[in-house]
Amino acid sequence: MEKQFIVSARKYRPDSFETVVGQPSITRTLKNAIAGNHLAHAYLFTGPRGVGKTTCARIFAKTINCTNLSPETEACNTCEACLTFQESRSFNIHELDAASNNHVEDIRNLIDQVRIPPQTGKYSVYIIDEVHMLSQAAFNAFLKTLEEPPAHAIFILATTEKHKILPTILSRCQVFDFHRIQIRDIIGQLQEIADKEGITAENSALNIIAQKADGAMRDALSIFDQVVSFCGNHITYQQVIDHLNVLDYDYFFQLTGFFLNGDFKQALLIFNRILEEGFDGHNFISGLSTHFRDLLVSKDPQTVELLEVGEEIGRKYQQVAESCSINFLYDGLKILNECDLAFKQAKDPRLMIELALMSLSRIQGIPAGSDLYSGKPIAPAVAPLAPATQPAAPVPVVAPAPTMPPVPAPAAAPSPAPTPAAPSAGRSPLGQMTRLSDLQNKKPITDEATSSSDTSREIKEDLPAPDELTDKLLASYWLEFAEQLKNDQPRLYSTLTSQIPELSADKKIVLKLNNILQEKAIRSIQTELLQFLRAKSGHRNLEMLTDIPLEQTEKKLYTKEEKYQHLQQKNPDLDLFRQSLGLDFE
Repeated sequence: MEKQFIVSARKYRPDSFETVVGQPSITRTLKNAIAGNHLAHAYLFTGPRGVGKTTCARIFAKTINCTNLSPETEACNTCEACLTFQESRSFNIHELDAASNNHVEDIRNLIDQVRIPPQTGKYSVYIIDEVHMLSQAAFNAFLKTLEEPPAHAIFILATTEKHKILPTILSRCQVFDFHRIQIRDIIGQLQEIADKEGITAENSALNIIAQKADGAMRDALSIFDQVVSFCGNHITYQQVIDHLNVLDYDYFFQLTGFFLNGDFKQALLIFNRILEEGFDGHNFISGLSTHFRDLLVSKDPQTVELLEVGEEIGRKYQQVAESCSINFLYDGLKILNECDLAFKQAKDPRLMIELALMSLSRIQGIPAGSDLYSGKPIAPAVAPLAPATQPAAPVPVVAPAPTMPPVPAPAAAPSPAPTPAAPSAGRSPLGQMTRLSDLQNKKPITDEATSSSDTSREIKEDLPAPDELTDKLLASYWLEFAEQLKNDQPRLYSTLTSQIPELSADKKIVLKLNNILQEKAIRSIQTELLQFLRAKSGHRNLEMLTDIPLEQTEKKLYTKEEKYQHLQQKNPDLDLFRQSLGLDFE
């Protein structure tokens, strides 16, 4: 008869405290309690799935009934109590699944069973798995027995959701919190099992399995069996990522190189290839965020131990990290984090990711101290800061000049009189020509801006230096920021476009408002607004002053209560009238 296959999670399930993986403090505490005969009557084992809660409960139950303990406080596995346990015929150990036995009648039957002393051995151990599934009535029926059980009875409760256990139950138990198993411990256990089974496995392949298990040893063993069925007796890194549908590290390393070179085109092509292979966009952003985090911890020898990857990939991380600056990695993590948070609410998730990739490609070209964007991942594409370092943006304005002959070009430029006004209106992408003309009629342009057509052309073609900022340029930047709020915040857009600011003598932004409500609206976006204006104008110390007419600073009456209190101050007898008639504001 062919030998039956047993899954690794059962075949290599620990049978002693020494073989338990990743829980040294808990196993040591339990062994000391057994050695010192300091056994409690109730224990609660809590923690994530697959970390050894039920396994430790069974080992503990077997060990306290063993008649021939080893010097290391381990069960001998040869006495009658150990043999009956291993053959699943022990009458001293009782397991109850609370998920299917969660009624009060089940607990009453358990209470009746607890009164019976063990036939052999010292203790009757009752292991209740998934104890949080018990009903409220079942918990209440269990309280008295759990607090004062017979001397021979020991309860071990196991749960993955400790917060669902009643505080009265918790207070009657010794609580042991099992933690997720470290990746290095999972890799060591998988390597040991692979050696026993005659399987060769690359360390990087086992690392992928350990990461996929997310701290659960049982999950890691199940994935290991699945990979063995796919790969055979030789497990490679490439086979594992293909079978488990995991993004290869090479994709992230290639993207990092494109980001450092500012090549957003290749970054977009890589992302398109990833989508064509069936990967989810959100998982891609999450993986890229983890990649930037790993590069950041690889920068310093003190934090490199936080890197949970294989040795070969770890060395590659350290090599790539040397070419990445701290600011690049920090700004990249900021962009990816905000893209991750806004991904589920995005109407076009792919476009959001592509904009984030373009923003990452621009980090190296942005001068230190400049803002990457004004709060949203798409802001760098809407309001680029490239003009702060190079005169690339005015190309559409200068483009017609090269088509003319080189000699007549200087004479042709000043001939049309309205030429300075037309490009200035075209400079604003908002098309707010009427408002700019109103501003020109309202306040004359400074001498520096209108002295000659050459000066006007200089404003269009060069970056405005701190002493070249004019009311006209400030208005165009102001309206450009307002246009970004047009669809999402129409009220703020209306407020910004109805009030055009002016520059004071000391180059401060003076904004005249009509009422306090407008002032509150402006202050809600003042930080983002100032950052935008500073980046566009080149003035890093711009400040804003608001001016409200004195008569508008008085508090207006909006609610019924405010109107009533105002009238009551003028006529105190009004309150007596209201009370006599039993009136209210409703």
